[in-house]
Amino acid sequence: MSNLKRPAEVAFDTVEGLSPSSKKSRIDDYDKSVTPASAIENGAGSGEGSNEGKAEQTNGENNSNEVQDEEDDDLEAGEEVEVKAPIRQAAPTEGYDDLYLDTIDRNVLDFDFEKLCSISLSNINVYACLVCGKYFQGRGPKSHAYFHALDEGHHVYINMSTQKVYVLPEGYEVKSKSLDDIKYVSDPRYTRQEVLDLDRKPHVSRTLLGKEYVPGFVGMNNIKENDYLNVVVQALSHVAPLRNFFLLQDFSNAPELVKRTSILFRKIWNPRAFKSHVSPHELLQEISLRSNKKFTLTQQSDPVEFLSWFLNHLHLGLGGSKTKPHSSVIQHIFQGKLKVESQAITARADQVHDRLRFEEAADVQSSVSRFLLLTLDLPPAPLFQDEQERNIIPQVPLTTILAKYNGVTAQELNAQRKRYRLQHPLPPFLVFHIKRFSKNKFVSERNPTIVTFDARNLDVSPYVEPDPNSHQPGEPIWYDLVANVVHEAVRNKEDVADSVGEERKTWKVQLRDKSTDEWVVAQDLFVDKVRSELLYLSESYLQIWERRREPPLGKGKEKA
Repeated sequence: MSNLKRPAEVAFDTVEGLSPSSKKSRIDDYDKSVTPASAIENGAGSGEGSNEGKAEQTNGENNSNEVQDEEDDDLEAGEEVEVKAPIRQAAPTEGYDDLYLDTIDRNVLDFDFEKLCSISLSNINVYACLVCGKYFQGRGPKSHAYFHALDEGHHVYINMSTQKVYVLPEGYEVKSKSLDDIKYVSDPRYTRQEVLDLDRKPHVSRTLLGKEYVPGFVGMNNIKENDYLNVVVQALSHVAPLRNFFLLQDFSNAPELVKRTSILFRKIWNPRAFKSHVSPHELLQEISLRSNKKFTLTQQSDPVEFLSWFLNHLHLGLGGSKTKPHSSVIQHIFQGKLKVESQAITARADQVHDRLRFEEAADVQSSVSRFLLLTLDLPPAPLFQDEQERNIIPQVPLTTILAKYNGVTAQELNAQRKRYRLQHPLPPFLVFHIKRFSKNKFVSERNPTIVTFDARNLDVSPYVEPDPNSHQPGEPIWYDLVANVVHEAVRNKEDVADSVGEERKTWKVQLRDKSTDEWVVAQDLFVDKVRSELLYLSESYLQIWERRREPPLGKGKEKA
């Protein structure tokens, strides 16, 4: 048996016997095994044939490698050359001015929400897609609106600040009269004559779906717990001087709070709206930011607290002064003067009547303060049931609780007796806050007393200090009700029938339509008519009264 190991000086090809086959011979054996028998008979298996086969195989491999290299070069060249972008156009192709306008869906358009890009959450240069209603930033080749147009095939966009409509990805502006209704819904504008006719001529409009609605008396979306804001905004939008101011003035350079208030007022009175309701979301976001989240859409607040904050910040936003009176339209409409007389309560005043009786000998301090709203105190509710073992709901006339301002009725406050009286000139609008809720360390209580009133002919002259220069003494000063915010307590449902559920506050507002002299009640999205004789049956909480215009002196009865 020969040695299996090959010495180093012996060539590999000369080894015979049991030496393992070389790689070359194994490849040849493989070629022979796959070669057909006819090819072997013709000499394909001989040395010359095998060499020719190897040469042909080598040439084939070289050719295939050259083809592969050419394909790789083509791929590399394709990677270097980018896909050709759509051609940007300054104007539409001739004869295709209305291209893509048939894809606009007006039913999904809602311009009430805050103008933020749905991807970057930026409020700069925002466009709205008129096909799906979403907001996107920019319209350049690398903007979110541009990519949305390529990905989804939505081509028509409106700039939310300039109201110009563009087609993407081409980028040209569309100037078509068929888009005027969308531009008007996005940013309603009014002429002076249209504003003057709001309270003179009744007007009924229709939505896209054919539903009738009256401009100015539309529902307002309660996103979660923002009904307290809805009723205040609805009430203020029916204060004619304030409404006209926000409808006619240009607030493009005003603070954001003033600008968004103006937009919401214009949408409430929109006669060409797509829907019969509006959403205060855009204004709410700004209010939440400015108030440090004191007033939000997720937590219910008090309407009077919000009204005070809202009027003061609108006053400052319109350029008003903190010290100078009547420095903005807010103070011109609502601000009045109140004379306050106070006297210290001495230790000798033991009885209740003595404590509230002003003493002639003691000093009386008098001061004049300015107000935007007046607080009216309700008498205490009865603690016990009546003889029929039922809880009676007491009633009190509005004139009775207004007696607080007649200059005679005194109140005790911080060891002092005080009395109040209004002074001329009275503001065009008076705001009354009927104080129903009181809090102490243990519990929050609600006074269910009903305040009775007539929606017209409230005489305020008994509560005003006479001034012949401003108003003839003895003549009445008439005020008419414009808006009445009412409270309604709703019990939360409990699993146990006998248990008493916690009460939840809900708010609604009653509004007077001056064009028809009818009353409308609005609670969130629900708007319905109500009889004027039934207004006082609810728990009034906030009232706005308008002074009736009188003929100037020297005309009519005075002249005769």
